[in-house]
Amino acid sequence: MLDSNLRTIALSVKGFMPEHEGDALFDAAMSACKALPGVPMVEVGSYCGRSTVWLGAVAKALDVVLYAVDHHGGSEENQAGWEWHDPEVVNEHGRIDTLPFFRETIRRAELTESVRECVGDSHEIGRGWLQQVALCFIDGGHARDVARGDYLAWTPHVARGGTLAIHDVFERPEDGGQAPYEEIYLPAVQSGKFVEVSRCGSLRVLRREA
Repeated sequence: MLDSNLRTIALSVKGFMPEHEGDALFDAAMSACKALPGVPMVEVGSYCGRSTVWLGAVAKALDVVLYAVDHHGGSEENQAGWEWHDPEVVNEHGRIDTLPFFRETIRRAELTESVRECVGDSHEIGRGWLQQVALCFIDGGHARDVARGDYLAWTPHVARGGTLAIHDVFERPEDGGQAPYEEIYLPAVQSGKFVEVSRCGSLRVLRREA
């Protein structure tokens, strides 16, 4: 269970991770890292660091590294005129910049030794990645090409016996956008390499079997 002080910090941070899903992510990360000791984790899409606190707490407790990948320019749905736009994360140049918010979250949570920020395009970073990971949590942009690109760039790095966690998976269109479901979740399951082990709200947790 996440430390009460860290829970307070996580829930005070701008973001879209409900508390019960954060707890489920924490449990999945704990299991993944215990199954593959010393193997790092990756978070694709950090925004202001809310979910990073849950994952970072596991990284700190088990002495592994969490790599937090985000360009910090906001996803499509965060841009001006879209439903999830927040003017408070727009910088003096009129652009979304969540990196200062992310860094402050990690500082407040005292996770700077466990979390490594990777600022840039997730597809480019993933294509050049060289390490296997115990857990890959994909919570990036919801445009279809972005979601599909995250799947292609990052799932090959999940170690056998490792975990792929996907956020905002909605099987019914009326519940939410379909990109994480159709471009990440379904291809993972249909590949024969991943099997679902748990679900909580819109969070799906899969284990790599092959």
